[in-house]
Amino acid sequence: MAASERGGGAGPENTAARGWTPDLKRWGKPHYRAIAEALAEDIRTGLLTPGTRLPTQRALAEALGLNFTTVSRGYVEAHQRGLIEGRVGQGTFVVEPGRAPRAGDAAPRVGPTDFTMNLPPEPDAPALRARMQAAFAELSGDLTNLLRYQGFGGTDADKEAALRWLRDRGIEAARERLLICPGAHSALSGVLAQVARPGDAICAECITYPGIRALAAHLGLRLVGLPMDRHGVDPDAFAAACTRVAPKAIYLNPLLQNPTTATLPRARREAIVAVARRYAVSIIEDDAYAHLCPAPPPSFAELAPEITYYVAGLAKCLGAGLRLAFLIAPNARAALPLAGSLRTATVMASPIATALATRWIADGTADAIVQFVRAESAARQRIAAALLPPETYTADPHGFHVWIRLPEGWTRAAFASQGRSAGLGVVGSDPFCVSGTPPEAVRLCLGGPSTRPQITHGLEVLAHALEGSPALASTYI
Repeated sequence: MAASERGGGAGPENTAARGWTPDLKRWGKPHYRAIAEALAEDIRTGLLTPGTRLPTQRALAEALGLNFTTVSRGYVEAHQRGLIEGRVGQGTFVVEPGRAPRAGDAAPRVGPTDFTMNLPPEPDAPALRARMQAAFAELSGDLTNLLRYQGFGGTDADKEAALRWLRDRGIEAARERLLICPGAHSALSGVLAQVARPGDAICAECITYPGIRALAAHLGLRLVGLPMDRHGVDPDAFAAACTRVAPKAIYLNPLLQNPTTATLPRARREAIVAVARRYAVSIIEDDAYAHLCPAPPPSFAELAPEITYYVAGLAKCLGAGLRLAFLIAPNARAALPLAGSLRTATVMASPIATALATRWIADGTADAIVQFVRAESAARQRIAAALLPPETYTADPHGFHVWIRLPEGWTRAAFASQGRSAGLGVVGSDPFCVSGTPPEAVRLCLGGPSTRPQITHGLEVLAHALEGSPALASTYI
């Protein structure tokens, strides 16, 4: 029996391991690889036995005179080789060679963590996963029909489910204004093509969702960035832009904005509506995170339905692979040509994806997934709040990403490189910046397939970098 199983890490093996300081020079390799080689050798010779608790990464870095990130990368390498495992709240332990994972094993604390893709946390509760899978399996009874072409915009049952989903957000709309689209990206593309022509101006947040930048460029539109503060777009700057460039529309991601996490308060939304009405500017509302906030401000679709194109994708609330979005046009007359252009570009939303979403909404599974995503996002935000220097980042407790403004001395490129050296992906500000010089900032996603222990480990590495000098992070071996 391993020492950790006999006495919770108090045996003599663990006492020896806490002072483990390998000689890395003998391996003639980069330090992080030498750490993994030394672990493998000491396990093979019996110096480190299964169940032995290893030094913390910070303690080993101090003992060896290395950068924290280098040691972290060494532990990642050792984990990938199956030499060690992490146990939540306990530490890092030597693994028995060839041992298959045991039922109930904690997820590893070390391992590559991708902070780049903005995905919701993936449900891991067995009962919820079984419920999700059961609904998917039930669709097989109608598989032949689901493999046929369907009319664009969804069936009556699909539209009723979509309207029920939107009512939970506070939006009441006639069925004739609703279109079910194959993802928010296609919906936004169709709306932009309807409200503007090549050369026209579209306003947006100066730091905004990269997809709108790509779509504007593809359609030949001029994207005009508007200044922001911690509450989002400045309405006075929007009014000034209206007199200067006569935009056809303003694109906004007003709730848990990607990437800055800002949420436009009601008063500011009302001010933007007043400007848009004054200058006859359409509002394109990308409400990607609509269901994550228990009590969000009213949507633009509620405040100004007659000028708002409202897009509610399911990717950020239920799962990134569910490429489906509910689009509400300002009126039935606007919905007709929009349906025609979207049908030409996309043919239809996937009937299988649409049927799955309809079933999940109807039987309450979608609500259960949202509740999981909310709770898990809040737990991960608490981890971030405990580890990241508070003056460096902004976040919302209901979201699953954070926006880090780097301390003086750091550049976004250097920080991203520092992350990559430890197997961590982060996204610099460049793809989010509409114009001008991008700020020295990065976005981190706390969702996706990564576990809480992996999120904790990754944030420990990045927090250590933020608290230190960039010069100390310039050497990675």
